[in-house]
Amino acid sequence: MLSRICLLLCATGAVSGVFQLQPLNAAVLQGSDAHFNATVQGNWGFMTFEFQEMFVLAISESGNVTSTKVQFSARFCSGGDASCVEFTIHNVSRNESGPVICSVLGEKSKTAQLEVQERGTVNITGENVTAIQDQKVEFRCVTSAWYPTPTVTWTWNGQAVDNSLYNTSSMADGDTFNSTSVLKFQAERNTTVECRATVQALTNPQSSSVFLVVVPKPPDWTVLIAVVLSFGGCALLALLIIGIIFCYKRRKEKQTNYRDEISKRVRTQSLAAGQGVYENPGYVSEGEKSVAPSEHTGSGFGQAIGSNIYVVPVYSRQTANGSNNTVDQSGFRKHRHVTIV
Repeated sequence: MLSRICLLLCATGAVSGVFQLQPLNAAVLQGSDAHFNATVQGNWGFMTFEFQEMFVLAISESGNVTSTKVQFSARFCSGGDASCVEFTIHNVSRNESGPVICSVLGEKSKTAQLEVQERGTVNITGENVTAIQDQKVEFRCVTSAWYPTPTVTWTWNGQAVDNSLYNTSSMADGDTFNSTSVLKFQAERNTTVECRATVQALTNPQSSSVFLVVVPKPPDWTVLIAVVLSFGGCALLALLIIGIIFCYKRRKEKQTNYRDEISKRVRTQSLAAGQGVYENPGYVSEGEKSVAPSEHTGSGFGQAIGSNIYVVPVYSRQTANGSNNTVDQSGFRKHRHVTIV
């Protein structure tokens, strides 16, 4: 078969147009198909493809295809237009990454690179989160069994998160890679948090999401408690001062009542000793200076002995025989009477 291909190439004339191979770098997921388009302007006669440095397929301008394996196929791109040939590698595997070479007689060969990638898993650890407003929250996203290392991004409510708010680290696990990404921010409102992981071959990122529920911040009672304690302390101090003043006044009133009661008793006893009421010169009220025992009244007896001693006046009555007993004008006989309170 190879000799037949060589004869066909030798029998074909040179290409009189432009020759291109697209894409030059193809990334596909393991288990999917890889497609390459070769375009030629003008007559090209015969085209060959090599994969991993091995001849795998030949196609003529008339549409005849010769392939070494069923894994490789070729056809005109659309409508039977011979200027474009689509070369396909079916069900690619990780070990089939490598160069794809397309050759046309009379033109320099074109080379494209095929990279087979692998999609792993992505998961945000934990479940939905409830946080207080302005509380710091943290989310952790883990990706496993990816090739190559995936690109990890975050979104909240569908909007991209600034990459300064999260940090991602990766490590190899055999021939695949695992990654861990940690997102931290302050909770402000209810938010759908989503972690996305992707590689070049993925059309749509692989994702995982959770829901953040934000509850209002409880009121700060510190200031209120401080104000209440302050006013409470002032009120207690005022009550204490009022209580002290009240007790002092009550004490003074008791002392005044006691002095009045003593005076009343003295007057009562004076009335009991004579018909008339006379002031007791020996009574000394509280706070007054006591008369010394050496001081005497006209009757020859001290007026006061200490602060609690008083002398009742003595009266005498004149006798009929004209004795030398002292007789006062009242006609009573003088007596000496001491009462100690």
